[in-house]
Amino acid sequence: MNPRNPLLSFLASGSLLFAGTLMAQNQPAQPMPLPPPPPQAQPQPMPPPQPAQPQPMPQPQAQPQPMPQPMPQAQSAPATQPGQDSAQFNSAQGQVTVNSSMPAVKDAGPPPDFAALANGKAYVTEDDASAYPPLANDFLHASGGAQHLSKAAYARWLKQR
Repeated sequence: MNPRNPLLSFLASGSLLFAGTLMAQNQPAQPMPLPPPPPQAQPQPMPPPQPAQPQPMPQPQAQPQPMPQPMPQAQSAPATQPGQDSAQFNSAQGQVTVNSSMPAVKDAGPPPDFAALANGKAYVTEDDASAYPPLANDFLHASGGAQHLSKAAYARWLKQR
């Protein structure tokens, strides 16, 4: 074997690896164009055309003009407090209330005996566990990711509940 062949293959693979890392570098993101402004509620009239002759400048008035009121924000920060399940926002259409909570848990009753779930087998399958909804919801955790749940694993799950 010619000593130049391993050197050429090493050089080719090294250059391909280097080129791949260069192409994988993050490209600077293009700035996103600004979205168009929201449509106006009332169409604005066209400004009058400019006259051919310039008009004289009006004399400044001695009275100071009052400062304009600041524009109200279109959307304010949410009015939330710790432990609350809702938030309120002001929007262009009015006040928006967002409710977020978990539904109430239905009592499934006492857990059944392992023998009742197993139907005479030494294990409980996921189909067998569907007879008791809390076990069906927690079957993967109770079984440790297995497809069967042993009597000892069922006893551990009952203690953790």
